[in-house]
Amino acid sequence: MALTKNNLLPTDFRAPSFSLPDVVSGKQLHLNDLKGNKATVLMFICNHCPYVQHLEQGIIALANDYLSQQVGFVAISSNDVVRYPADGPEEMREKALRLSYPFPYLYDETQEVAKAYHAVCTPEFYLFDAQNYCIYHGQFDDARPGKHLPVTGKTLRSALDAFLNDQPIPSPQLPSMGCSIKWKN
Repeated sequence: MALTKNNLLPTDFRAPSFSLPDVVSGKQLHLNDLKGNKATVLMFICNHCPYVQHLEQGIIALANDYLSQQVGFVAISSNDVVRYPADGPEEMREKALRLSYPFPYLYDETQEVAKAYHAVCTPEFYLFDAQNYCIYHGQFDDARPGKHLPVTGKTLRSALDAFLNDQPIPSPQLPSMGCSIKWKN
């Protein structure tokens, strides 16, 4: 699997609205249902990607640490499930339940949400303020499969802490890296 880095976003990028099914509850959820009062972390992930698998426990820990600070979390999978059946809704549901995801795991069957967010890889992380402006778009931390570095979420935690404490977001923002989103033909 080719290592892919996220694209740069315009400085005034706002979270596009969406409505997607949550694979656990079966409910259709809208961005406004998911956003936190202070901030929202939106991530594109999937089941089969080794980069996502490497970070899973760290992502869960990060969400558990910040949910009480009025930060919302949402995960979206946009992969082509015909070519990658492990990323299908039932498999997503099973993984979310098995790992006790503390956030909704949404299925973007049409891939329109991924396109609207200019997402290109899994995992890919976005941090939005209360007005839905993107204030961070980058990596979780320096850990990668095979690098033998601990998964801490240090980079995303630094952005969250800075924002929640009215400090500037650290820069430069290093890109997320992982598998490419598996686009439909």
